[in-house]
Amino acid sequence: MTLNFYVDGVSILRERLAPLPEDAPGRAVVRPAFSAKHAGCTGRSATRVRRGWLWGLSACLAGLAACAPALGLAQQSVPAQSPASQLVLSTPTAAPTAVQTNEPEQPSTGNIFPHKPGASHSYWDNLEGHLAIEVGVTGNPWTQTGRNFAQFYADRANTVTMNQIIGSLSHPVENIGGGYGIGFTFETLYGSDGRFDPTLGMGSGSLNGMYQWVPTQAHIDAKFPWIFKNGIDVQVGQLYGLLGTEGTPATARPFYTFSYAADYILPFEMLGVVVTAHLSDRMDWILGVDAGNSTSFGRYGNNNKPKGYFGFAWNHLLDGKLDMHIIGHFGPQGNNGIAVKSPDGLWTSAGAGAIANSKMQYNADFLATYRINKAMSVTVDGSYLHDDLLRDDAYGVATFFAYDLNPSLTLNARGEIFRDNTGGTITQFASTTSFTRSISNKPYPYYSAPPTTYGELTVGVSYRPDFINRHLDFGQLTIRPEIRLDKSLNGTRPFNKAAVPSAANGYAPVVTDGTNNMLWFNCDAIWAF
Repeated sequence: MTLNFYVDGVSILRERLAPLPEDAPGRAVVRPAFSAKHAGCTGRSATRVRRGWLWGLSACLAGLAACAPALGLAQQSVPAQSPASQLVLSTPTAAPTAVQTNEPEQPSTGNIFPHKPGASHSYWDNLEGHLAIEVGVTGNPWTQTGRNFAQFYADRANTVTMNQIIGSLSHPVENIGGGYGIGFTFETLYGSDGRFDPTLGMGSGSLNGMYQWVPTQAHIDAKFPWIFKNGIDVQVGQLYGLLGTEGTPATARPFYTFSYAADYILPFEMLGVVVTAHLSDRMDWILGVDAGNSTSFGRYGNNNKPKGYFGFAWNHLLDGKLDMHIIGHFGPQGNNGIAVKSPDGLWTSAGAGAIANSKMQYNADFLATYRINKAMSVTVDGSYLHDDLLRDDAYGVATFFAYDLNPSLTLNARGEIFRDNTGGTITQFASTTSFTRSISNKPYPYYSAPPTTYGELTVGVSYRPDFINRHLDFGQLTIRPEIRLDKSLNGTRPFNKAAVPSAANGYAPVVTDGTNNMLWFNCDAIWAF
């Protein structure tokens, strides 16, 4: 199984486990992150808002065009990232897949060290470097805060944002003799998405503004011909979380915005070891141990207890039409430090003391993708979280539909229902450092909602304009406009307003006087090679 996928939604969901052709439109390879920019204009008249949003879209495209030429040479239609990052939008076979032979290979797009005809094959011939830039804008005429509630990466309304510049250096797992193989991936991200994708102790907090730098992947991948006929795969280091279907890199998901589950209950980053045992040609067993969600060790950990993954993946069932997985992540995730108050006394850190060492968090994810035909696919993703420390359950189901209308245009749709039983999970982080501070046992500003059942419907397209791409010397441009409606299905009103602790609300920043729905219009542009 090669975990590569296209930039467009349908191919992401349809070709998750098949190698991409050389000319595939922008292969990708990783999982989580991205949002919108500093506070924006919230014009009061419809005309002002409409013009502001159109200006933002134009600026989005213009900004991307301005950045692209300065970023170096590469061939057209190349993968946007590394081979191991594919974990998120594919079935969670977190480990390297097939071992390559030592036979000379055809040059592949994106390979920074192409094999010279007639020369003997070297391991380093397959070294690859990739780069992608994403610029986006969200249009929400009705917000009174400049924010889109219940969003991480697309939280800034009516503002153009450079979500990410993401680059990788990688080598696929390659045979080194005796059935053994080795590869690696190193990847880093800079942009507004970095606010929500840190790994504590790995550059976290090095930048504190709207645009932040984070390493997103740094792992060694190995193949061992042990125990099972197809062997076992091992990954060691920093990896993306294994649950869900929407990845951090822009090229690893069909939409600019994320589902509730992808933002709030599926782990983003992990530091640890993942083993994939190939029980058969169609079934994999996934095991892992890690330091926690976006945490590492020592003072950068959350507690002294291990966490881990356990699950199974089934590939190419029903004549190759069906892929699915069921994976869980288990362990204490609370911070065992002492709670700390901010100087003004309004905000408190998430420290819970020693009790955090025994309070478990359970994540589970079931994902199934069925390819109806060569152009259409349907994916169902069910997610569940139980947190002993928060005494909260959060769960939901999202369905994705993708249809390749033609080689340049893909129609994508997503529908989701998500329940937060106590209101303790869906939290809007109010500052550029709130998320990092929240997992670092530091006071952080936020606001939240009452217990709410959320509904969300998103429709969009992935457009790869041939009239532009055929003239590019390197890389490919993809534009993804979308329209999205979020709604409270149980009568709460959490959208388009904010809250701060005060005597009037019992010092609990819970939004109760907003709107019960949020209609917004979004677009991003991606240049990737």
